[in-house]
Amino acid sequence: SITLLLVSLLLMRFFPLNPPPPTPPPPPGLFTAQNLALYNGTDDGLPILLAILGDASRAFVSGNFTGDGLTDSLHGLSSTQVKSVVDWRDFYFKTYIFVGKLVGRYYDSEGNPTKYLKGAEAKAARGAQLMEKQKNEEAKLPTCNSRWSQEEGSEVWCDNGYPRLVQRPLEMAITGKVSKRCACFTEDELNQPGLEVYEGCDHLSKLCRL
Repeated sequence: SITLLLVSLLLMRFFPLNPPPPTPPPPPGLFTAQNLALYNGTDDGLPILLAILGDASRAFVSGNFTGDGLTDSLHGLSSTQVKSVVDWRDFYFKTYIFVGKLVGRYYDSEGNPTKYLKGAEAKAARGAQLMEKQKNEEAKLPTCNSRWSQEEGSEVWCDNGYPRLVQRPLEMAITGKVSKRCACFTEDELNQPGLEVYEGCDHLSKLCRL
């Protein structure tokens, strides 16, 4: 019948007897920004490719994947921020299939690392060293306990000692900013310079509500 014929044609149209095999990813090689853009997910016949330390490196730190955020420049980022980008690269190397290199700032036309890639990796290594050093420094001062509840809000307290805000060592070198953390000090240590009592908290209170 006509109905059966139409159904048969539709089935053949949408379910071919011999569907073409899926397009494999390109072999390891070199990509330009222009041909990499073809693998952005808009063509069902092509795999999606992502360049780390490539055309949108900064976005992996800033979270801005639009406009000015889509740049390969890491200029002005701290050593730990650059380390974060390199960590993303290492994660993708372990988790996904490596297919090639993006020619540009970090790889030359023959796929060799440029001075920018070597500089980024060196800065990331410095960031790792600074983070480890800060971790060791902070281990010398017990960190405050903390909790939050809808009824009480945020609280910090010390089982032994008194909570104080103290500047994080090396933070300026690591992130380019100054930040503080809560650490516990004995009564004999409370006269040290740089220790800050939480606003509204008694000088010798072991628990402070924020």
